[in-house]
Amino acid sequence: MRKEACFENIQALVFDVDGVFTDSRLLVTERGELLRRMNTRDGLAVKMALGVNLNIGVITGGNSQGVALRLRGLGVEHYFAGVSDKLPVLKQLLDEWGISPEALLYMGDDLPDLACIQYAGIGACPANAASEALKVSDYVSPVKGGAGCVRDVIERVMKSQNLWPAV
Repeated sequence: MRKEACFENIQALVFDVDGVFTDSRLLVTERGELLRRMNTRDGLAVKMALGVNLNIGVITGGNSQGVALRLRGLGVEHYFAGVSDKLPVLKQLLDEWGISPEALLYMGDDLPDLACIQYAGIGACPANAASEALKVSDYVSPVKGGAGCVRDVIERVMKSQNLWPAV
């Protein structure tokens, strides 16, 4: 890890899909459709973050109608699919939001995410990320991709800002 992760100043969270929202495995149907499995707790956390006006974005190299429908159903308006070079899209998104890289948490799990992980104020990855992502991340979630790592980082950000519901 590069430095101590400081979640209090995060205003935006941007995520990869495969290996972050999913466990990176694909189920291939007889018709050639690629199916992914997502965690409902990640979905609840996304909705909660949007509800307190945290900016949420998703940038993926994949192109799945099912993923697009799921994320839009959660309220994610900033979804970019089929992106091979993610950093220019991430920079454009931050410009649109008027947010500096220091106020960004980016979570990815593999080689296409490395530039974004290193660009963000907090670069994060799931516990089972590729070794290269583990090496450059500021925060490694103790949770695996597809098993709640998105919830983990959203909850950490919201708790550090006293936005997580008290029980």
